[in-house]
Amino acid sequence: MITDVAESPKERLADILRQARHDARLRPCSPLEAERMRAGADRLARALVNEEQVYGVTRGFGPLVEYAAAASDTVQGSGLIAHLGSGQGRPLSPRACRLVVWIRLTSMRLGHSAVAPEFWDGVAELWNRGFTPVIPRDGTVSASGDLQPLAHAALALAGQGEAWARDDAGEWRVRPAADVLAALGARPVAWRARQALSFVNGTSVSLAVTLLNHREVLRLARAVAALTARAVTLLGASPQAYHPGVGHVRGQTGQSVAARWIREDLPDGHRRAPARPLQEPYSLRCAPQVIGAVVDQLSVLEDILVREAVGCTDNPVYYEGEFLHAGNFHAMPVGLASDQIGLCLQQIAFLAERQLALLCLPETNGGLPPMLTPTPGSGSGLAGVQLSATSFVARIRQLVYPSGLTALPSNGLNQDHVPMALNGANAVSDAVEQAWLVVGSLGVALAQYAALSGAAAEPGAWAELAAVSPALAADRPLAPEVRAARDVLAHRAAELIEQEEESADAGYGA
Repeated sequence: MITDVAESPKERLADILRQARHDARLRPCSPLEAERMRAGADRLARALVNEEQVYGVTRGFGPLVEYAAAASDTVQGSGLIAHLGSGQGRPLSPRACRLVVWIRLTSMRLGHSAVAPEFWDGVAELWNRGFTPVIPRDGTVSASGDLQPLAHAALALAGQGEAWARDDAGEWRVRPAADVLAALGARPVAWRARQALSFVNGTSVSLAVTLLNHREVLRLARAVAALTARAVTLLGASPQAYHPGVGHVRGQTGQSVAARWIREDLPDGHRRAPARPLQEPYSLRCAPQVIGAVVDQLSVLEDILVREAVGCTDNPVYYEGEFLHAGNFHAMPVGLASDQIGLCLQQIAFLAERQLALLCLPETNGGLPPMLTPTPGSGSGLAGVQLSATSFVARIRQLVYPSGLTALPSNGLNQDHVPMALNGANAVSDAVEQAWLVVGSLGVALAQYAALSGAAAEPGAWAELAAVSPALAADRPLAPEVRAARDVLAHRAAELIEQEEESADAGYGA
């Protein structure tokens, strides 16, 4: 029976991202999964015997559906992936590439793609042995799936193009795909029409990048919560803004989570210093509201993205004995989620940049020298760092312009509404890099504030920040220190999130 309301998936985003590891393994098909796959493949065979019309198998692709397919099934399949080998740009990371193939295989194993279990087993075995296609990031409109990037993955599996391979030191290197297959003692995949179409007709590339971006924005939010607590501690700001009662009376889950994150990083018994105002500027006082709004959005988007990762994105789909010609390959669920993740990212980076500005002004930093320099005039302190952080935020705003607003019709009259999901996800990925630099800049500012104010040494991440950015005696280039602080804070945020997810089934819930 068909129901209009789907159950929430049992998987979590963190569980899916573990499948991107080089040592992750796909479990074999269960007997039920193999039976479902076999049923679809057998029904396709009967359709061909009965001369039924099946898109991409008996007919051409896209606007060429009006024309008959090639007489040879393998010619039809190889032609599909060959003509789509038009992707460009730098390759996606090995982590993203492995996740892409995992998502495709997860979709195919559901039995709606009419792919035989033996074929699935062969591709899954290559993935389990570490074969990882090199996938270029640019050149798809994400409407009939991420056609071009997935075609490059299919070409690599066929022994064409390139693949990632790990060297003796565990570093990933780009090598000819044929050489990597030969080193594994594996035969190239021969793509028949339905198999090829089921592989390239999916949202897996834009989805994989968006899943990774989702995780990064959560880490950024957690890092900025920790930095907010550090700023409140060093400034002697009031802790009332993070009292659990504030979130309780409003009722927003994310706000309560963010306030708890900040509260847990404050020293025991922290009180407002007499010289501090009753109410701090919004970048401190409203941090739970900003970070919490992002956490809530990420929670909602996680459900959407996980559904996509464990569902079937293909066309046509085999369902209860018939082939349904439709559009499950259209990546609008991914595109809109990615656009929203980008907007959330901008808010986190903007908040961090405003806290940096607060620390640099004597009017708000408790009377310390401007730009946190010990020698105003002869020294400029963090002036350059703040200018760069401003530039990073401006660049982020350019990058996270919603991809859904950039759509152009393509492919004749066929793909007349497209989501541009991978374009958007790639832009958000670039924006993530800029946001971490803003966070690193704030980390350097807090290290300098602690040194300049004579704050007591703190263990853990704060001691690491003090080590990577020691007290300024005279101006020096701070770019390396920003990057080092970024790395310290990214690692700490990942630890905190993993600890919380391990301690509660609800992940980062309240």
